[in-house]
Amino acid sequence: MERTNQFVGQSLAFLDAVERASRAAPLNRPVLVIGERGTGKELIAERLHHLSSRWAGPLVVMNCAALPETLIEAELFGHEAGSFTGASKTRHGRFEEADGGTLFLDELGTLSMPAQDRLLRAVEYGEITRIGASKPISVDVRIVAATNENLPLQVDKGHFRADLLDRLSFEVVTLPPLRARTGDISLLADHFGRRMAVELEWPNWPGFSPRAVAELEAYNWPGNVRELRNVVERAVYRWEDPERDIDAIQFDPFHSPWAPAIGQVTHPSHTDAKVSEEPVPSAESPSSAPPPASTSDFRAAVSDYERALLQNALAANRFNQRATAAALNLSYDQLRHALKRHKLLETDGA
Repeated sequence: MERTNQFVGQSLAFLDAVERASRAAPLNRPVLVIGERGTGKELIAERLHHLSSRWAGPLVVMNCAALPETLIEAELFGHEAGSFTGASKTRHGRFEEADGGTLFLDELGTLSMPAQDRLLRAVEYGEITRIGASKPISVDVRIVAATNENLPLQVDKGHFRADLLDRLSFEVVTLPPLRARTGDISLLADHFGRRMAVELEWPNWPGFSPRAVAELEAYNWPGNVRELRNVVERAVYRWEDPERDIDAIQFDPFHSPWAPAIGQVTHPSHTDAKVSEEPVPSAESPSSAPPPASTSDFRAAVSDYERALLQNALAANRFNQRATAAALNLSYDQLRHALKRHKLLETDGA
């Protein structure tokens, strides 16, 4: 269950990227990892390190976007005591910490131009100079860098050094987004779901219902694997019956009929409080699904709309059928009949 063991996938696009990284790993050359957020760039960096001859050395990780521009150079290359205000003692930078190993520079595209100049010299000559020092220090470091930006385009705009990009792009591993990894979504969902079930000490893993799997596979996943993991783990921990297939998926954890509007005052005073022009959803009535914009089959569209209303109402009332019936202004028998018609009962033959 360690992070280094979380490579899960069987799609050709994913396996090709992993294979390219594996082939480049033994070579003492820089590697550039490109991919959207949440695609696993840091895991690829770990693979490059552990499959190289440097595996026994340090793997030092630095997020270039996590520090203000004024501190990035000091963080990378270190500084001498008294070199600037607050530098009370000499400090080794990330390059010195990674000597004999690998330095992973995440969010490379955010580096300032002065930091890029110093990085170029370190890559080309294997030397760094601490801020405030007069003599360079030799370091033996392999660079693995990652970004979700189009670096050639940044070069054209004058935001990234072309010669630095040339030095770092001996090999470029481009990770496919999750939506392009055919067959991997259900595999990853099962993997993360089982892990969460173990964490919750469930006696067994019920899996996801066919409808839930279809929803997961139809979603676009802008946050990729990281977002998928959050969605799956949230669905598992919110599910209250470990003996029944998980059938409720919430992609947006912020979605709520009571979510504050943009610019809304949380605690208005009595004198300047304004009545909202939009009706506040009732806690007793579930949100309704939007009707389809167009349809070629009226009966099927009405049936799908009714099914969506029932599903939303069940979820809003924590799958309590009597509460759901009251919220929909139906009798219990009417609700049971509707659920049976749409095959939403625990057992369709009930």
